[in-house]
Amino acid sequence: MLFNTFEPGKFAFSAESIDLYELDNESQSKDSALFVKSKKWGIIGVPFDSTCSYHHGSRYGPTIIREASFGFEQYNSTFEKLLDGEFYDCGDLNVVHGNCSKTCDSLEDAVAELIGSNIKPILIGGEHSVSIGSVKALCAKEESNDLSDITIIHLDAHRDIIDTYIGEKDSHATIMRRVHDLNPKELIQIGIRSFSIEEKEFVEEQKNICSFLAKDLFDDFDALLEKLDSIEGKVYISIDMDAIDPAFAPSVGNPTPNGLHPIDVENIFEALANNENIDVIGFDLVEVASDKLGDITAVLAAKIIYDFLTLFA
Repeated sequence: MLFNTFEPGKFAFSAESIDLYELDNESQSKDSALFVKSKKWGIIGVPFDSTCSYHHGSRYGPTIIREASFGFEQYNSTFEKLLDGEFYDCGDLNVVHGNCSKTCDSLEDAVAELIGSNIKPILIGGEHSVSIGSVKALCAKEESNDLSDITIIHLDAHRDIIDTYIGEKDSHATIMRRVHDLNPKELIQIGIRSFSIEEKEFVEEQKNICSFLAKDLFDDFDALLEKLDSIEGKVYISIDMDAIDPAFAPSVGNPTPNGLHPIDVENIFEALANNENIDVIGFDLVEVASDKLGDITAVLAAKIIYDFLTLFA
């Protein structure tokens, strides 16, 4: 268990327990190369949704996604591979409801504990604002204290890159602006189909943002796969479930029609797994907004995490 977390249940096939203070000397090494090459993952649920602007309920996401994960076999028939990697479920963060900044600061500390033991973070949201806690902890691991050596892959219906939203700088709608403030090597946005004029103009002015609009992917998905194959170095993946079309994922904070198909995510994961020039160092999945066990959005979210772990753990 991590400091400031509690345990509501575990993701299927996770290790029985984790004790960061009894890991061997090698895993406790501060050598950044060991962390980057590590195949160990730690899950933290973040049940926070206080800046949601439309459909609340993502605070229940970690619970119902974990519950849905037990519907899968350990053998992943999609990738013809057994989910037998080393990963731990560290429970849920003790969030500060109504205070995004304090919650993300606490999350940053929790993720830093994982990183200190060469365990890579997986966040289950919760709203999208929580991604910054994980990203900042990864920044602190970098010599440059920023994201200049890390590519961010962002699947979402929205750009989430406005500077302030309803007077707030820390919000689900501003998360990628806060990430961009940390100087990523490149921000690759996938599945985008809703954004403001301000966001459009900002993105067009930046040299390190690459966009794949949903409407363009319908005609030429291979262009995205070629881009993913060209990436080198460290990679962080952030998936807002509203990237998926609401026909498959209706229970999200801000559903938007004409989105990605679930198989598109499988193809994205497979392309990244086949790219030998990258190391995925962090992952989050956010914005499942439902309190109903068996919700189809939660089932799909669990499948996405299950697929990720199959390929990268």
